[in-house]
Amino acid sequence: MLSDKQESILAFPYTRYDALVCDGAVRSGKTSLMTVAFIDWAMRKFSGQRFGICGKTIDSAKKNIIVPYTVMTYPAHKGYVLRWHGQDKVLEVRRGNTTNWFEVFGGKDEASYMLIQGRTLAGVLMDEVALMPQSFVNQALARCSVEGSKLWFNCNPDSPTHWFKREWIDGAYDRNALHLHFLMTDNPSLSQQTIERYERMYSGVFYDRYIKGKWVKAEGLIYPLYEDALEGSVSLDMNSIKRWVVSVDYGTQNAFAALLWAFDGTVWHAIKEFYYSGRTQGHQMTDPDYADAMLALVADVSFPEVEIIVDPSATSFMAELRRRGRFRIRHARNDVMDGIRETAACLQAGLVRIDKHACQNLTQELGGYVWDDAPSDVERPLKVDDHACDALRYFVATMRIARALDVKQEKYTSIFG
Repeated sequence: MLSDKQESILAFPYTRYDALVCDGAVRSGKTSLMTVAFIDWAMRKFSGQRFGICGKTIDSAKKNIIVPYTVMTYPAHKGYVLRWHGQDKVLEVRRGNTTNWFEVFGGKDEASYMLIQGRTLAGVLMDEVALMPQSFVNQALARCSVEGSKLWFNCNPDSPTHWFKREWIDGAYDRNALHLHFLMTDNPSLSQQTIERYERMYSGVFYDRYIKGKWVKAEGLIYPLYEDALEGSVSLDMNSIKRWVVSVDYGTQNAFAALLWAFDGTVWHAIKEFYYSGRTQGHQMTDPDYADAMLALVADVSFPEVEIIVDPSATSFMAELRRRGRFRIRHARNDVMDGIRETAACLQAGLVRIDKHACQNLTQELGGYVWDDAPSDVERPLKVDDHACDALRYFVATMRIARALDVKQEKYTSIFG
């Protein structure tokens, strides 16, 4: 059973519109139906053509579009034969004498437009388009020069001043685009229990955007419910800890912040911190000094090796850590907005807890960690006293703690093997 809006996605290829724009809440059925309709339209109308499938990164496009489609029974029901060309990142779809190719692109930064430059496409599907730079999107659209091509967009809401909202949602009529706005209730396959589960995952601006489907400004506290994640002095059985991790926000002129994390099998606990500001203390520490401080931070950990998450730009510090031989270094994932969203969800869900007595700098920073309200096309935290908060974000994002919240994390078996 499909909702009216989902049926409108399937009907789009038969309309006079040149573009389809689907925005709104998470898990509302936008992406899966759009993928089905996009490939069906391409196979019905064209043969021997190339199409673009774009995500923020190639990996996210594969995860959100390619892999879910290849494990559906639907393509086989339609008589499609699928072949994934991994080196070229192209999905080949054949049925009888009809063959088309769907090339995957990632639009993560301003330089990404060069990756799609020079292609000739008969259509493009842009997943999570609000996360892509305008230069990449415009270049992809310019590639759609084949007669009869159509444009397919989906996204979750962002800032009300976002360029995509201004040009493609507010300007849908002028661009001859069909705009469909989705809520989770537009997806009949979701149970009420699942909807309520997602409602509990988000707070603040992320609740308004991902649950209510609103294009709203990010303002006020970034983690409005952070106090729910605070706990008193944590008493853990050190021998029962399954995993130990240190996350670091490295600074020389700015403050240096590190958090020690213990995983009890269910919850990650921040049980200790190291924090040093050379500006406040009037003396700069060196990389050897900081490496010694990290050894002291994990002195009570019995594991012979401890994972440590560090920004990849801190090359001299990582070299010093390697000389100590106690740490296994992981490069931090440093996408700010993705990291903040994941951290907010994990704090609210109780997957991450913070000892407010042992981690006083982190606790203090969380109470003043707010969105920068200066006019800008890019939303960002106010860069004041945020170093421990950055170490928290690095940890959640790099360890991908939020995956435990995602009901869509099935073990796929597909043409990828």
